[in-house]
Amino acid sequence: MTALQTQPPSQRGASDSSRLVHRFFLFRELGIALALALLIVVTTIVNPRFLTPQGIKDLLLGSTILAVLAVGQTIVVVTRNVDLSVGSVLGLSAFATGSLFMANPNLPIPVALLVGVLLGAVCGVVNGGLIAAARVPALVVTLGTLYVFRGVDYTWATGRQINAADMPPGFLHMGNATVAGVPVLTLFAIVVIVVAGYYLRTFRSGRELYAIGSSPAAARLSGIPVGRRVFAAFVVSGALAGLAGVLYAARFGTLDANAGSGFELNVVAAVVIGGVAIFGGSGSVYGAALGAVLLTTIGSALPVLGVSPFWQRAAVGALILAAIGLDRALAVRLTRTLRHSTRTEGP
Repeated sequence: MTALQTQPPSQRGASDSSRLVHRFFLFRELGIALALALLIVVTTIVNPRFLTPQGIKDLLLGSTILAVLAVGQTIVVVTRNVDLSVGSVLGLSAFATGSLFMANPNLPIPVALLVGVLLGAVCGVVNGGLIAAARVPALVVTLGTLYVFRGVDYTWATGRQINAADMPPGFLHMGNATVAGVPVLTLFAIVVIVVAGYYLRTFRSGRELYAIGSSPAAARLSGIPVGRRVFAAFVVSGALAGLAGVLYAARFGTLDANAGSGFELNVVAAVVIGGVAIFGGSGSVYGAALGAVLLTTIGSALPVLGVSPFWQRAAVGALILAAIGLDRALAVRLTRTLRHSTRTEGP
């Protein structure tokens, strides 16, 4: 007898349901990868220089910071929340990094990375504390802190600009260096994506985030510490936004109080396009990262194809609507399939 035949019907049903959900996620992410590949192929046919080694490096660098932010946003969105302050946290962390190097030119780069992450985590604590403890909607809280953190950045900068000449050459070199053809900054993003994906899939606390997003009330009844988990999700999102700020400083060198302005909308777009349900409970960091790469590629490819900036924005908007529609359609299909499977197997 096979292992499936020796399992009780209830266990077989749970196993089949798990496989169906896995195929559901895989289908969405393969669709994103296919759309990305098609866009690259068409653009390369129109302009063969689009896919040169330098062109690939530029695409990877362009999507790196957005991908790191998208990972943190995914962890929040799966809990049925949203963090609109990530762009302001990035800007605050980037300016703090530049100021730190101006005051201490010989500061080790790992220390700057740690300071940026900790600053972002503090901002995440503010968001998570207001949301989890005071139970204020995340949309309202993070919209407020978006302006608060940006205001702190403006007050700190007081119109000053930090230039690349003010920062150590080794730090700036990190922003453009490659390892085996892969930018160092992209390696940071890959590590973040792999670690976050492994955590969400393997650890109980990671899986509980999906349970919270599916039904916060049911999660509370089952003993999941919803407040603590949501608080931790915002702290992680803030910490990753802080890391993204340090990477932003390394890549661009020139910094002012406007660094990261408007990033929050691109991050939410990348997450939604990447198949993370805006209503919570489903999605993966891998899909969100693909969404970030797809958005960056659209921004680089459409001008090559002769598409006006207006239609570039319209294309992104259409992608968001299509992603939400596809997510709802697939969710309904998955629910029907699971119900049918449960009825046919029975006790």
